[in-house]
Amino acid sequence: MKVLVVGATGGSGRAAVQSLLAKGHTVTAFARRADTLAPMGAGLRCVNGDVLKPADIEAAVEGQDAVIVTLGISESALRVRLAGSAGTAMNVRSAGTRHTIAAMRKWGVRKLVVQTSYGVGETRNRLTLLYRLVFALLLKPQIADTELQEQVVRASGLDWVIVQPVNLTDHERLDACFASPEGNRLGMTVSRAQVGRFLAEAAPGSHYLGRAVALSA
Repeated sequence: MKVLVVGATGGSGRAAVQSLLAKGHTVTAFARRADTLAPMGAGLRCVNGDVLKPADIEAAVEGQDAVIVTLGISESALRVRLAGSAGTAMNVRSAGTRHTIAAMRKWGVRKLVVQTSYGVGETRNRLTLLYRLVFALLLKPQIADTELQEQVVRASGLDWVIVQPVNLTDHERLDACFASPEGNRLGMTVSRAQVGRFLAEAAPGSHYLGRAVALSA
């Protein structure tokens, strides 16, 4: 299967690329510096581009069977809250996803898997008081854009799956994470490796279509 990973150089995106390659898929990694992933091996095509430029993402989407979106801002959340992002647009999640969807419609690509965040959309009311405060005080602009991103996905008319991981860690866990379309969770952490594995399985799969799936470990 030919799978495009948008935002491929982030933690979850990179993990998704690794898992897809391990499963034998042909992968296109799309990011502003996607060529840094070239050493990951055969079966990988790296495309440098800006998801906020429609022509860039249109060229990457052409010929794909499925698209995984793992957009976000890699800078410190505190710095972004106080001074804004130095290198990434604050609306990268919603605008980038909107451009990706438009490109998918143009080329007739149906399957879309989008990583957002636990505590957004259907799981908003499941947050503890502490996390509600963190979202409101520290992450407010980013969460607002993620909420808009989910709305864009739900209105896309595509065969979509929304993936909502809890707090991400860099632990190299090989076991499957707990996936709940009902919004249930185990703890409040999950590894990027586990999320990448789930994204890679969701892209060719038929489970969870039209659902938001909470991931935890």
